Amino acid sequence: MIVAVVNQKGGVGKTTVALGLAASAAHVGQRVVVVDLDPQGNATTGLGVWDAPSDIDAVLAADRPGAAVGSLVAAGWSQEDVAVVPLVLASTPALAQREVQLTMDPIGAQDRLAVALTGLEADLVIVDCPPSLGLLTVNGLFAADTAVVVTEPGAWATDGVEQIIRNIRRIIDRRGGALRLGGIVVNRLGRTRDARYWYEQLLEAQPELVIDPPVRLRAAVAEASASSRPIHGLDRDGAAEAAAEFDAVLSALAPTVEIPAADEHLPDERAPDERVGLGPVFDSAVVLGRL
Repeated sequence: MIVAVVNQKGGVGKTTVALGLAASAAHVGQRVVVVDLDPQGNATTGLGVWDAPSDIDAVLAADRPGAAVGSLVAAGWSQEDVAVVPLVLASTPALAQREVQLTMDPIGAQDRLAVALTGLEADLVIVDCPPSLGLLTVNGLFAADTAVVVTEPGAWATDGVEQIIRNIRRIIDRRGGALRLGGIVVNRLGRTRDARYWYEQLLEAQPELVIDPPVRLRAAVAEASASSRPIHGLDRDGAAEAAAEFDAVLSALAPTVEIPAADEHLPDERAPDERVGLGPVFDSAVVLGRL
């Protein structure tokens, strides 16, 4: 299963959600690959990878089936924190120029990543897309089985959700339904009235798409990213609750990743931090790149 994590707006914590999902799957023994399509490379460094010997830019430049398979590197996460260490298709700043070069390819500009992922064996591939709807993000969406939109509860961020959903649906149409819109993850939900207001506005506008629970604003999540560690391996206040939220989001998106029950970490439904139980879960499968 290939999940593209997207939003045209930056600064909403898209990479944080991508890393949280990777941590949830790796924690329960899933073979996870993270494809970092963002030239900023935050997912790459968040996974503890620096100076990778191969990267996504070279893979896209190769433009051949299976190019990604030999270019993966192991994440720097410890096996004390996750059952299986993820693999990474690392980013590089040079990727920003690759997008410009793709515009000159009249035939294969949209599906180079899909072609490169052909033959890749994994239970879950997470594609962290850049904060735009350029050709890099379009490549992520043409390779994916599922798209998930990440936003935060704020006026400008919420306003952009409808636009990215419209664009995802255009790609769904062009791919004949091979891509599905998995939902909207609301990230960094704080306890302020303003955050609650915009969260409720989003629930009202997209009741069938907003994934419950939201990912709440916690210092533990920021600390995990800053220290290049999975949230499931962090021993501090709020880490277990954040890990349970990412587990629930993964269960909603990826039906059959078996996530152990973590009810002891879930806040009471009547509290300001309420959340709903886990959604359906999915078959792990060999992931093949799709045209």
